[in-house]
Amino acid sequence: MLDWSDVDIAVRDAVREFVDKEIRPHLDELESGDMEPYPIVRKLFATFGIDALAKESLDKRLAKLRSGESKSSGARSGMFGGGSPGMGFVVISELCRVSMGLVTGLGVSLGLTVSTIQSRGTLAQQERWLPGLVTYEKIGAWAITEPDSGSDAFGGMKSYVTRDGDDYILNGQKTFITNGPDADVVVVYAKLDEGDGADKRNRKVLTFVLDRGMEGFEQSKPFRKMGIHSSRTGELFFNNVRLGRDRLLGETEGTDGPDEGRASARSNFSAERIGVAAMALGVIEECLRLSVDYAKTRTLWGQEISQFQLIQLKLANMEVARMNVRNMLFRVIESGEKGVPISLAEASAIKWYCSQAATDVAMEAVQLFGGNGYMTEYRVEQLARDAKSLMIYAGSNEVQITHVARGLLS
Repeated sequence: MLDWSDVDIAVRDAVREFVDKEIRPHLDELESGDMEPYPIVRKLFATFGIDALAKESLDKRLAKLRSGESKSSGARSGMFGGGSPGMGFVVISELCRVSMGLVTGLGVSLGLTVSTIQSRGTLAQQERWLPGLVTYEKIGAWAITEPDSGSDAFGGMKSYVTRDGDDYILNGQKTFITNGPDADVVVVYAKLDEGDGADKRNRKVLTFVLDRGMEGFEQSKPFRKMGIHSSRTGELFFNNVRLGRDRLLGETEGTDGPDEGRASARSNFSAERIGVAAMALGVIEECLRLSVDYAKTRTLWGQEISQFQLIQLKLANMEVARMNVRNMLFRVIESGEKGVPISLAEASAIKWYCSQAATDVAMEAVQLFGGNGYMTEYRVEQLARDAKSLMIYAGSNEVQITHVARGLLS
């Protein structure tokens, strides 16, 4: 695949029109927090029938499971429950041109929360939680990060559960949780404390699903952040939260020792990192569009600044970055269409390069705009703040380098 399909282009143009009409006029309210992000996304889903498509796809999946087919049977669907991988990435990229935070919240709810329940949950658990989540009627969160366990997600994890008869008692804290303040459904990873004196770093990790309002479960107010303001981030607190076995994904502690819960989380890492390519492309394309327009209209010493060679160099570097990120995204789309998974090492390489490229392009756009670029009115300031999050989001770039190197040395 060397270019977008005709269907992808038609979707892109339609989404771009929606963005111009429904999102750009409300950017200030989204950035200030005066407007919640979820209603806009729900309107997008309703406008393009994404909610109906997702519901139809889920109904077919559940029907197959009821008939005895394996969870893994059938073709892999896109993040929105159906359609080509390219279509989903087009939607993500177009939204990121104007408000990356919308995509961050959407991606965690559909790309992480839904996929974890879908891949690990029993039929009853999928029937219980997925219908509201796939349509975005309910908001999902995926909670693994803790104050002392960012990149060291498993080893440093301190949230724990203890058995109490057939139930589990959960205690601990999660932080930097996208959708945390507002989530209706939360996937939570915690270690099993069996009181056997085992090394805390290597204890078994279990995966649970919590609902908003459970006794002992507290969701914080939104954090104030440098960027992606339209994504609401917060902390989760667990104080003796009682969890029945029906909330343990798969309703079994597994047979693979401490790697069972870890495998559940790792299975999402590649998909999350791959998604950064589409997000980065949206930022780069918007920065390039704004920079070209500005260079053509801004005059200095009696001529357009587009005539200065250093300005041309900035624009040329942006274009090369756009081409490289776009080609990496096409690699991902082709793999999805062929059903060939992207390895964790390659996903890490894609995430590392694309996030760095988007950040570099956005900062160069601010520099090209000069003093105007530092003002919120010109929007490149917002794009630069948002782009920086990609170097931390889905695992810091320093960790990505480690995964790439391990892939080469394994």
